[in-house]
Amino acid sequence: MLLIVALTHELSSRPLPAGVQLIHCGVGKVNAALAAGAAIARLRPSLVINYGTAGAVSAAAGLLEVASVLQRDMNTEPLAPRGITPFDATPAELHSGFAGVRCASGDSFVTAIDPWLQQQGVDIVDMELFAIAMACRRAALPWRAFKFVTDTADGDAAEHWNARVGHGEELLIERLGQIIG
Repeated sequence: MLLIVALTHELSSRPLPAGVQLIHCGVGKVNAALAAGAAIARLRPSLVINYGTAGAVSAAAGLLEVASVLQRDMNTEPLAPRGITPFDATPAELHSGFAGVRCASGDSFVTAIDPWLQQQGVDIVDMELFAIAMACRRAALPWRAFKFVTDTADGDAAEHWNARVGHGEELLIERLGQIIG
């Protein structure tokens, strides 16, 4: 099992359950895509799990499992509607196959709720998951994602993120134990 986390601030070098290999990919979709693709090719995992922090659009606090993810910053209108990559058959939304929240990934730290996010029924926002899910799709690998909500994606988001960035570690490790079981 491959666990992809953007930053050591989100998940340090705590002992993980046996069989879990951790990589830190860095912030943003490009770093996530490159690291996920390389790690998948090198390690050939049976499952990829992404863990990280997220801002809440409409979700409650805590550790949340992600059911699906879309891109919030893919905007090529009028060639394609926002969220859809033009001239690409990849679905606009990628599904994990597990119940949970709807996430929107993009290369910006959200400090104000965009009405488009609400129109799409987005619960949380992050900066890496869509790229990781896309790498899994291309490698025909299952994926799961768990996000710890640190803030409410508002003007205080950076302050709250800094204060809570590492607070989900124990919850994730407990969840990984349940998955490996």
